[in-house]
Amino acid sequence: MPHPDRRLVLAGLATLAVPRGAWAATIRDGAGRDIAVPAKVERVFPAGPPAAIQLYTLAPDLLLGWPRANGPEELPFLLPNIGNKPQIGRITGRGNSANLEAVLTLKPDLIVDAGSTGRSYVELAERVQSQTGIPYALLDGRFEAIPASYRILGQLTGRVERAETLARWCETAMTVIKGRIATLPPERRPSVYYARGPRGLETGLGGSINVETLSFLGARNVAAEQPGNGLAQGSGLAQVSLEQVMAWDPEVIVTVDTGFAVSVHTDPGWASIRAVKAGRVHLSPKLPFGWVDFPPSVNRMVGLWWLAKLLYPAQFPENIRAIARDFHTLFYQVTPNEAQLDLILSGHR
Repeated sequence: MPHPDRRLVLAGLATLAVPRGAWAATIRDGAGRDIAVPAKVERVFPAGPPAAIQLYTLAPDLLLGWPRANGPEELPFLLPNIGNKPQIGRITGRGNSANLEAVLTLKPDLIVDAGSTGRSYVELAERVQSQTGIPYALLDGRFEAIPASYRILGQLTGRVERAETLARWCETAMTVIKGRIATLPPERRPSVYYARGPRGLETGLGGSINVETLSFLGARNVAAEQPGNGLAQGSGLAQVSLEQVMAWDPEVIVTVDTGFAVSVHTDPGWASIRAVKAGRVHLSPKLPFGWVDFPPSVNRMVGLWWLAKLLYPAQFPENIRAIARDFHTLFYQVTPNEAQLDLILSGHR
């Protein structure tokens, strides 16, 4: 989760506090904060895209809207009358656009954010909560914390049973995948370059939330030691040169950019790189949300299977179409047909 911009939340906060009703329970959030939850939670404001997606998968009826309106190409993969809910902006992250007056007009019972639980985010949550009277819960957005975050969100929203179902799906996937790759020696773990942007020269550094699934799979991120140039400071992203990528000479390239996935095969600058020569440049699926990134939320769970099959095909013979169909049905509550699965897996939109 990008660094919060406090400009929008500091202005005028002192005048925004509103009285709240009786609290039903106190629940500890992902940052270890005790949150007093209303007796009935019916309206939830997601502070950013990762929280919106996780909330949608658990309790879509509680979602007040989306930080960014979904496009027409995304709507067929989301529940009718939920996927097309309005854009309401975001409190945290790059491009934040929600001011607290607008948040209050939506009368949320709860604000939820998913991502970092670091000090700056705790301070922001405390400040917003104390001056608006709206409970503000933080969920740990780290990939491996997703099951625990589901259970907390289930408590916060009264959807404990479904939260347990989703958490267990995630835990099973992670356990199975981790078990199969545990015995692979280092020489069988490919070096990978994660390419973002139309030129493919933005990447995720070691520890970046944007490449968590690569790290989970034991792949060797070639940019793990790259210091970066300060792009999106604190997000773990960096701009690198083509010469640097050539020096790394990765065995596999994973990209989220359709234009780059096409141009990399005709651009002579990339022609000598092992991944290009071997045809191992892979465009990540992204409907309705990215399987590797964009945003880094629970959508990465199905991407974990996709990446595992790309990196270790012998260890993962499962049909990714079946996994994708099951994931979409359970998490997004929409079952894609065969044509839609073709589109999802193509990486195009």
